[in-house]
Amino acid sequence: MSSPASAPGPGSGSAPCRFAHYFVLCGIDADSGLEPDELAVLYQWLEADRHGKSSDTANRTSGENFDQSPLRRTFKSKVLAHYPQNIEWNPFDQDAVNMLCMPKGLSFRTQTDNRDPQFHSYIITREDGSRTYGFVLTFYEEVTSKQICTAMQTLYQMHNAEQCNSVCASSSCSMDSLASSLDEGDSTSLAKMQRYNSYDINRDTLYVSKCICLIAPLPFMQACKKFLIQLYKAVTSQQPPPLPLESYIHNILYEVPLPPPGRSLKFYGVYEPIVCQRPGPNELPLFDYALREAFELLGLENLIQVFTCVLLEMQILLYSQDYQRLMTVAEGITTLLFPFQWQHVYVPILPASLLHFLDAPVPYLMGLQSKEGTDRSKLELPQEANLCFVDIDNHFIELPEELPQFPNKLDFIQEISEVLLQFGIPFEGTFHCSESASKLKNLVLNDLTNDKKNGNISNNTINMYELLKGNETIARLHALAKRTGVAVDKMSITTPLAERERDVKLQCEDGELRDYKMNVQLREVFANRFTQMFADYEAFVIQAAQDRESWLTNREQMQNFDKASFLSDQPEPYLPFLSHFIETQMFATFIDNKIMSQWEEKDPFLRVFDSRIEKIRLYNVRAPTLRTSIYQKCNTLKEAAQAIENRLSKIDHTAIHPHLLDMKIGQGKYEQGFFPKLQSDVLAAGPTNNNRWVSRSATAQRRKDRIRQHSEHISLDNDLREKYMQEARTLGKNLRQPKLSDLSPAVIAQTNWKFVEGLLKECRMKTKRMLVEKMGHEAVELGHGEANITGLEENTLIASLCDLLERIWSHGLQVKQGKSALWSHLIQYQEREEKQEQLAESPIAAGPERRKSDTGVMLPTLRVSLISDMRHIQNMSEIKTDVGRARAWIRLSLEKKLLSQHLKQLLSNQALAKKLYKRYAFLRCEEEREQFLYHLLSLNAVNYFCFTSVFTTIMIPYRTVIIPIKKLSNAITTSNPWICVSGELGDTGIMQIPKNLLEMTFEVSMWKVAGERY
Repeated sequence: MSSPASAPGPGSGSAPCRFAHYFVLCGIDADSGLEPDELAVLYQWLEADRHGKSSDTANRTSGENFDQSPLRRTFKSKVLAHYPQNIEWNPFDQDAVNMLCMPKGLSFRTQTDNRDPQFHSYIITREDGSRTYGFVLTFYEEVTSKQICTAMQTLYQMHNAEQCNSVCASSSCSMDSLASSLDEGDSTSLAKMQRYNSYDINRDTLYVSKCICLIAPLPFMQACKKFLIQLYKAVTSQQPPPLPLESYIHNILYEVPLPPPGRSLKFYGVYEPIVCQRPGPNELPLFDYALREAFELLGLENLIQVFTCVLLEMQILLYSQDYQRLMTVAEGITTLLFPFQWQHVYVPILPASLLHFLDAPVPYLMGLQSKEGTDRSKLELPQEANLCFVDIDNHFIELPEELPQFPNKLDFIQEISEVLLQFGIPFEGTFHCSESASKLKNLVLNDLTNDKKNGNISNNTINMYELLKGNETIARLHALAKRTGVAVDKMSITTPLAERERDVKLQCEDGELRDYKMNVQLREVFANRFTQMFADYEAFVIQAAQDRESWLTNREQMQNFDKASFLSDQPEPYLPFLSHFIETQMFATFIDNKIMSQWEEKDPFLRVFDSRIEKIRLYNVRAPTLRTSIYQKCNTLKEAAQAIENRLSKIDHTAIHPHLLDMKIGQGKYEQGFFPKLQSDVLAAGPTNNNRWVSRSATAQRRKDRIRQHSEHISLDNDLREKYMQEARTLGKNLRQPKLSDLSPAVIAQTNWKFVEGLLKECRMKTKRMLVEKMGHEAVELGHGEANITGLEENTLIASLCDLLERIWSHGLQVKQGKSALWSHLIQYQEREEKQEQLAESPIAAGPERRKSDTGVMLPTLRVSLISDMRHIQNMSEIKTDVGRARAWIRLSLEKKLLSQHLKQLLSNQALAKKLYKRYAFLRCEEEREQFLYHLLSLNAVNYFCFTSVFTTIMIPYRTVIIPIKKLSNAITTSNPWICVSGELGDTGIMQIPKNLLEMTFEVSMWKVAGERY
C-alpha cells in the first residue's frame, strides 16, 4: 500500500522494474539568492575544532570568509525539482541527493573561465547494505537575476577592501602580496589573482553551476551518461529538440524498463538510441564502469596492492581532484572482490562537511577530493597505522606496514597484463613504482611471441555468414554470391580485434564494446583466483545448528569455519595472506551466507561462485586434498566476452519511443542555453495505460512477495525472527555510510558513540577468541583434545589485536602526532615520567626511599615498569618506524602478562589524556575503558611468546646483583658464584661471576630466554 507522499498511478507502483527511479534538477534558488553553504560552515567549525582553534574564527560572518575570492567560495545549492515526488521502496532523501550531486555547493564562473560540462556518479548505501546509484551532469548556466549579479559585485568589493586592508597592515602593498593573500594554493602568479578578482557587473557575464541527475537502482553508468549528455545538447543546441524535454524524461522514468537478466535493451534519448545489457543469472554481476581507467590511473601493480589492502579490510583513502575518478577506482576495486563484498563504511565521494568521518576507528573505503595546489604533506589524517593512501592523480600509493603479498602475485600480474595487451593497453603504462616490472614485461612479451598471435590476432576460421546473417542486405549478397559460385562461408581473420567487432558497431560503439569485453575478462581473471584458492571451502564450513532459529540465536558463540584445518590444507606461500583474510568480516559474512543457504534462497554472489566451483570439480574430478601452489590461468575469458558480444549484436528488447504528452501550451518554452522549467503535472506519475513491462514485472513482484511472506510465518513469530535476523546480519558490522540528511552535533556525537560501542564489542570478541583458542592449544600440549590453532593463526590474532589498539588510540585525537597514535601517547607519557624521575633521584627526594641491605650497602633500584619496556624497544635498532615500535611494545607487554597493567598505568595520567583526546574519544569513556582493560587482563590466563618468536635475534640486557648478609659477608671472597638463564628454547649455559663482584651485566639472545627461568 502506497504512502500518501508516493506518486499515484501504475507508473509509481512499478518502480522496482523501472530503469530510473528519479530525475533531479539541482542549482541556485533565485528567490533565496546567494547563501553561504551551512555545511561548509560546519566543516570550518569541525576543522577549527580538530586543530584546537577558536570556532568563532572559523564561523565568523556566518561563514562568509572575506579572505577568499567570491568565485572560489561555497554557496548553498538546492534541489530545484525532482520527479516523481516519492517512491515507497526508495524514499527520496533530498539532503543527501543535494550534497552528492553538488558536493562543493554552487560554483560561479565568468566568460573567461572553463565551463565544460562535467559528469560524475555517486552511490548511497543504506544501513542494510542495499545501494542506490546517482548519475550527474553538471553544466553552467548564465545568471539572469540582477539581484544575484549585484550580490556578487558587492562581495567582490568587500573582498578587495579586506585584501587591501590586510596587505597595507603588513606594510606591503605590492601586487604579489595581494595575490598571495587571496587563497592558499593559488598564489603563484599575478595572472591568477587577476583571474579570481576581475568580476565586473558591467563587463563580465556571470555563470552558475546547475546539474541534472538520474537516480537508478542498478549502475547503468554508460547509458545514464549518454542520456544526460543528450539532454544537455538539446538545451544548448541552436534548434529546439524534436519533442519537449518532458517527453524524454517521462519516457525514461516510466516507460523504460530494466533489461531482464541476460538480455539487452534499447531505448531512446533525444537524438540517438541508447543500448545497455545486463548479465545473466550465472554470470558476474553488473558492472558498467571502465576498469581500463582504473588500471591506467593506478598502474597494475599499485592496483593489486590496493586490492590486497581492501581484501584485508584496512582503511583505504582515495584522493583525487576528480569525483568520477574516485568512483571509478572505488567501484572498480570492490567489483573485483567477487564473490566477497565490502562490509564496512563505503563512501567513494566524501563531502567536505563529512571530513570528520575520517576519525572513524573502523575499516573504511572513502574518497576525498583534493584541492588544487595541495599535496600529500598538507593532508592531516587522524590515523595512518593501518591506512592505505591512494593518490590517484599522481599514480602514487602509501601502504601499511607488514602487508602480506597476494598469493602468486607475479603470475597473477602476468595474466592480467596479457588481457590488457590484447585490448591495446600499453604495458608500460600499467606500472608505477614496480620492482618486478621489467622481469614481468619480458615474461609477458615472450608468451605473446610464442603463441604466434602477437596477443591480439586469432588464427581461427569462422563462419562469416553466421556473424552477418542478421543483416538482410548481407543475406541477399550472400545468396547472389552462392549462385555465382563464390564461397564466403569460411575465411581467415588476420585483422585486429576492432575489425572483428564491425558487425556490432551498429548497436554499440567500438570503444564501448571493447571496454565491456575488457571489463568482463579482467573480472574473470580475478574471480578465477578466488575460485582456485577456495575451491574446497565447503569442506571446512561447520554447520552445527540443526535449524535456522537455533543458529540465529547462538550465532555469536558459534564457530562456523574450521580455520586451522583450512590453513593446514593450503600451500605454504598462501598462508601469510590467507591467515589474515579468513579473519575479515567479508569472509565471515560469506560463510554466514553459505550456512543460511540451507534455509533460504542463496545469495546471488554465492550462487554464481558455487556453480563455478562445481564446474571445476566436473572438469578436474578432484576431491578436497592437499592444495598445490601451481598457478592455474582462467579458461573462461573467451566465453565471457562472447556472451556480451552476442547480447549487444542483437538487441533483445526495445522500449517505447518518447512521445508527445498531454501538456499545457505555452509552458516550458525553449530558450537556448537554459534548462526549461518542467511541467510537474505530467512528470509526477506514470502512464495510465498498462504496458507489458509494468504488468509482467508487477505480477512477478507480487508472486515473490507472497512466497517470502509465507516463508517468514511458517515456524517463527515474525517479530522474534526479525530481531534474530537483524542481530545476525549486523554482528560485527559497522556503519556503512554516514547519514547525510542530518549533520547536527547531536548526530555526530551519536555516530561517535556507535564507534565506542563497536570498539568495545570488537575487543571483547577478539580477546575471547584469543583466550579460547590458546587455552585449547595448551590443553593439547597436556594431552587433551585436538589442536585447533596454529602458530601462524596465533600470530594473525595478535596482529589483529595490535591493529585494534591502534584504532582505539586513534579515535577522537585532538591533533595527530606521528603515524602511530599509541606510540605517540607512550612517548609523551615517557617524557613526563622521566622528568618526575629526575626530580625523584635528587638527594633530597631519593634518600629515604632507597632500600638497604643488612650490611648497609645501598641497593640499586630494580623497577619493572612501562617505561623500562619502552626503553627496551627504543634500543632495538632493527625496528625503524613508530608503528613497528608500538606493535613490538604490545607483543612484549603481552608476553610478560603486563599489557593490561601497562595500559592502565598509561591511562592513569588523566591530564595527559584530556590534552590528547576529545571528550567523545573511547579512551575518555570511563566505563567502556574499564571494561576494555578487563578484557585485556583476561589474556594473562595463558602464555604467549609473541615477542620472542618474532624478534629472535634481539639481545636482552640483564643485570645481576648479589646482596650479602652480615652472617655470610666473608664468604663472598671465597665462593665461586655462577648464573644460568634458561627458557623454553634454550639456555645461556653457566656464566661465572668474578669474585668480590656484587653486580654484573650481560646480554642474552631473546630466543634463548622465552619463558625464562633462573
